[in-house]
Amino acid sequence: MSHLPLRKENNCLNCGTTVVGKYCHNCGQENIEPKESLWHLITHFFNDVTHFDGKFFSTLKDLLFRPGFLSKEYMNGRRSSYLNPIRMYLFTSFIFFLIFFSVYQIHEKQFENVKVTLNGKTLAEIDSLSPGQFAEFTKELNNGVPMTHNEFVHYKDSVTSIEGFLFDNGIFKNKKDYDSLLRKGVIKDNWFKRQFNYKKFALDKKYHNQQGRFWGDFSESLMHHFPQMLFVSLPFVALLLQLLYVRRKKFYYVSHAIFTIHLYIFVFIAMLVEIGLFQLEKVNGFGWLKYVNILLSVAILFYIYKAMRNFYEQGRLKTISKYLLFLFSFFVLIILLFVVFAFVSVFQV
Repeated sequence: MSHLPLRKENNCLNCGTTVVGKYCHNCGQENIEPKESLWHLITHFFNDVTHFDGKFFSTLKDLLFRPGFLSKEYMNGRRSSYLNPIRMYLFTSFIFFLIFFSVYQIHEKQFENVKVTLNGKTLAEIDSLSPGQFAEFTKELNNGVPMTHNEFVHYKDSVTSIEGFLFDNGIFKNKKDYDSLLRKGVIKDNWFKRQFNYKKFALDKKYHNQQGRFWGDFSESLMHHFPQMLFVSLPFVALLLQLLYVRRKKFYYVSHAIFTIHLYIFVFIAMLVEIGLFQLEKVNGFGWLKYVNILLSVAILFYIYKAMRNFYEQGRLKTISKYLLFLFSFFVLIILLFVVFAFVSVFQV
């Protein structure tokens, strides 16, 4: 509801219908003065996003201290007293990632100390070997046959480049060789495999012998995919819950989805507290705060159990068994999504 004064005129500015009362019965627009201050615009934005008129805080209280309660209320149709779960998810995730990305930033310098090693030795240590030591060392790399210096340089370049470091080189060493083998029909890769190999060569050209720079860019790209990864995981987590409670016919897929959204919102809020405690510990040196964070992590796990118990209304033994299966399945899902988004990140660096 707006706090702007009502218009004296009774014609709706949106559709022109004669207004009786505060709202147009035809389109629903409030018949208020169209001019508004900057402050009103800002407060209107926050009201629309969070309903700070009391609904947000009452919803937050029930979410934090009554696990599973909001999801049950939503399923039972009691919704107008609480903030819409999707709206609340968008708001809390926005705040969480805004703070998360401002606190945790990836810099190339963090990976400057990444050292390339061959059989446990850095390149600098290999260069300092005597001729006899070099021969013995290269035997270990070449099935008992010592390498010449040129052979070792070629071998080193093939395995220490970004392309060689990340992927198997196969029978081709560069894009030119690969295209030649494609034209001759020696290699018959499909379109996807060709694009994958071209990306390998592009990475090698961009990051040749600069693994620290590559890992910095890759880690930053992967970290910024974290919000998308969590969002994509939502329908899969709901599906996991549907499979776990497939015999509970009163729970539909949407019921599981709302329950999942409420869990995510709680985890966002709890992790915000953990980030704050971690920063406080780092600034003030309060070592005991690390134990508070450990307890908070345990509390998150316990909250998930209580939410499942309260929402699905099953006994302790059944809930515990399904809870453990849910955590394991969730862990596997996150690993799979991490691998997928890691490949996406590689193609975007």
